[in-house]
Amino acid sequence: MTTIAASPGLSEAASALRRLYFIRFAFAIVWAGVTIAAAQEIGPLAVALFVLYPLFDVGAAIYDLRSSRATGSPTLLYVNIAVSLIAAVGVGVAGASGVPAVLRVWGAWAIVAGLVQLVVGVTRRRMGGQWPMIISGGISVLAGGSFIVAAAADDPSLINAAGYAIPGAIFFLIAAIRLGRTAKDS
Repeated sequence: MTTIAASPGLSEAASALRRLYFIRFAFAIVWAGVTIAAAQEIGPLAVALFVLYPLFDVGAAIYDLRSSRATGSPTLLYVNIAVSLIAAVGVGVAGASGVPAVLRVWGAWAIVAGLVQLVVGVTRRRMGGQWPMIISGGISVLAGGSFIVAAAADDPSLINAAGYAIPGAIFFLIAAIRLGRTAKDS
């Protein structure tokens, strides 16, 4: 078995990402539980929860940006911040138009955010613990497409869109655990 010692900057970034991924896991699980209960119908609480998720993603990307400079170019994190801010506003506006509009905006956001997550994961492979992020990004792209398709259903529902956070949460947990080795190399 071969182990490669991480550079100090890389291990510090891995440690920060590990903390972030644990927080993202907890947030996503709690958010999914509350949102699944609230998403039985579209109302102010459901819309607020669907706005909150991309806003949390903005905060996470800002934290990531500040703590992981050693992992490469921050350009995609800036893209993620912009896309998630636009999605939060878009979901808020779409909430007045009904479930299909929310699903379309949510789906478009899931596709773009998933692509960003996938590419960021690929660029961070040397850090370790990124395969779950790569897989999660790919799943997000597929899920986003399914939300857009579901918007055209006879009786569209927000339940599956709320459940979208659960697999992502699990992948964040796995990535956090896997980053432990790199984080300890500091």
